[in-house]
Amino acid sequence: MSGLSGTSVIFDLDGTLVDSEPHYFEAGRQVLAEHGVPGFTWTDHERYVGISTLETVTLWKREYGLEATVDELLAAKNRRYLDLARTATRAYPEMREFVELLANEGVPMAVASGSSLEAITAILAGTGLDTHLRTVVSADEVDHGKPAPDVFLEAARRLGVAAGDCVVLEDAAPGAAAAHAAGMRCIAIPYVAAQADAPEFATAGLLVRGGQGEFTARAAYDWLRN
Repeated sequence: MSGLSGTSVIFDLDGTLVDSEPHYFEAGRQVLAEHGVPGFTWTDHERYVGISTLETVTLWKREYGLEATVDELLAAKNRRYLDLARTATRAYPEMREFVELLANEGVPMAVASGSSLEAITAILAGTGLDTHLRTVVSADEVDHGKPAPDVFLEAARRLGVAAGDCVVLEDAAPGAAAAHAAGMRCIAIPYVAAQADAPEFATAGLLVRGGQGEFTARAAYDWLRN
């Protein structure tokens, strides 16, 4: 085994493995418009990048004074998101290559995401990433979503590895904070470039300031090995 012996890798999904944020934005825009909130913009959406869908709609209900219940909003957003995501979600090519490099080394891997379990499994199947990523944890399955460490700790538990042996890949500040709280190293690839200086990202072992446009599988692989 290479220098990766004893290392496990946990991936965030949305904005890290796959370019799904545009689908979340469009699903959210549609749901809010139906509930009397027009003009939801991408800038508005960026405030919710990195937290779970449940937490997002809970905040919407309070911030926009929506009459619908949180459960109704959650179901509506998940339904619209799945309709979009099933047909048109793209895996980042360098991330796909990174997953394949790790798989060839026999590195244990998992996905830990704020999305619903149905959404995670649909996207992994649709992109073919489920070939290598079979251990999956949704924030819906734990007590607290990111920035709490629960999803990452549960992923480590399911992999049967120690938290300190795990490296997390994350695109959002709450996820980087969750990795740090879990006692895990982090490779951070900020989805929102303007957030690269967020204090949460300062805890990352490797910060790819330019996001996915700068991330390469080989550089991340070499960093892990060394």
